Amino acid sequence: MKFQYFKFFCIASIVLFVNSVSAQTEITNTVVDFSTQMPIESASVYIENTTIGTVTNTDGKFLLSVPDEHINDTLVISSIGYKSFRTPINNFDESFSIYLEEDVASLDEVLIVAETRPKTGNEIVVRALEELEDNLPNNAYLQKGFLRHKERNKKEYKWLIESAITLYDSSYATKAEEFLKVNVDENRKSYDLRDVDSVFTYYSYLKNNNRNFKMKSSDLRKQDIKTESLIKAIKWNDERINGLENLFKTRLNLVRNSNTVGALFGKNVLEKHQFKLDTVLVDDGRKIYKIEIDKGEDFVGLNTPGVYNEGFAPKGWIYIYWDNFAIKKVEYELVAASDVQKKRSKSLFGTTLNHKLVLTYKEFQDEMYPSYIYYETPKLVNVGDRSSDKLYKDSDKVKEEEEEQFYYTTQEILFTEIIQEPQLVQEELKTSQWSEDIFLPRPYNKEFWKNYNVLLESEEEEKLIMDLSQRAELFKQ
Repeated sequence: MKFQYFKFFCIASIVLFVNSVSAQTEITNTVVDFSTQMPIESASVYIENTTIGTVTNTDGKFLLSVPDEHINDTLVISSIGYKSFRTPINNFDESFSIYLEEDVASLDEVLIVAETRPKTGNEIVVRALEELEDNLPNNAYLQKGFLRHKERNKKEYKWLIESAITLYDSSYATKAEEFLKVNVDENRKSYDLRDVDSVFTYYSYLKNNNRNFKMKSSDLRKQDIKTESLIKAIKWNDERINGLENLFKTRLNLVRNSNTVGALFGKNVLEKHQFKLDTVLVDDGRKIYKIEIDKGEDFVGLNTPGVYNEGFAPKGWIYIYWDNFAIKKVEYELVAASDVQKKRSKSLFGTTLNHKLVLTYKEFQDEMYPSYIYYETPKLVNVGDRSSDKLYKDSDKVKEEEEEQFYYTTQEILFTEIIQEPQLVQEELKTSQWSEDIFLPRPYNKEFWKNYNVLLESEEEEKLIMDLSQRAELFKQ
């Protein structure tokens, strides 16, 4: 009898535990600028004193899954330059949009506080880089996140992958190439309808693996190439252009990897960048410098193997807290600047903007952790005929070639959980396979995604994704 009672108690406890873990409340709304009535993109939406949160999309909308144990906590909505909005989650009202008012500090007041404080943009940025050792995590940690990877031409989506990922970082003091890992845990969506890049990619793949390769791309025919070879070539091209490893372990990870040799935000940062103090804003009640990023004396290069990624000028903004010089956000663009890069970019892509990167950080227990990453780059998929002596420049065929010449490639990552406990970190290091390969097929687990925080699509994205999924179903048939 006692055994049966004990057995019943154990089962009941397990059921209650599972229910408590899986119980969630979804809240959704739109964040709007009070003065302009325009939606605010990339506003932070989070549960106070936790790492659970999301960001608003281009329409200013968000969707957040709140575990029931936090239902009595406070929801915070903040954006740089605005007064934050706070409300108890259990009293959250979805019937009215959330309006944020501007909040700007006095630049003159900040600059005359003390003579020892840096006053110019260059001085402030250099000080912030010197303080990274104190402001970034010093111990190993894990972060759980959501990845949305999409590629499109001018008309439609060609490729979409949505995945749950885990990031492991041993600390800022270590080299990312050796001590930073990314694992793709689960796939939520995976549609791949790319077809025009195969021959050009295959040609580049052969040329990269054989220096004596002299055949012209025009001599290759798709029907003569084995499917397995095409797949291998496409995967190789994807990994060198927009693989997760490149995003986290190379120069693109501007802040985390600033301590590596040749880093863009490294010791010689002022050779390729100049920083101009624009104003002082307020972020969730704290003063924050808004600093413009401009070009230096030398061009910026990414040194991507097999890709001409040199001859750029930087532009954008960097936001640094006034009190501890922690970097909150970086908006960074690389624009074609050298004569060779300008000619190449305009010819291939019709634009001089080659790389757009947004890095946002969240402070948790006095250290800054990545919270949102956005990366966009045009990826060449079909060279085609770009000669100036085309006979029928306005023909439908020429327009179709131009539309399929390159893809807009975008990666978004939202981090939703930080794990610091050494035992949990070590356990996951041992059990996970640690593969950043987003192309591997993985089974869809409905229960896993039921309460997982993801990025909410904009209305335009939702339509394009729906169209892509319908075309994918027809392709299967």
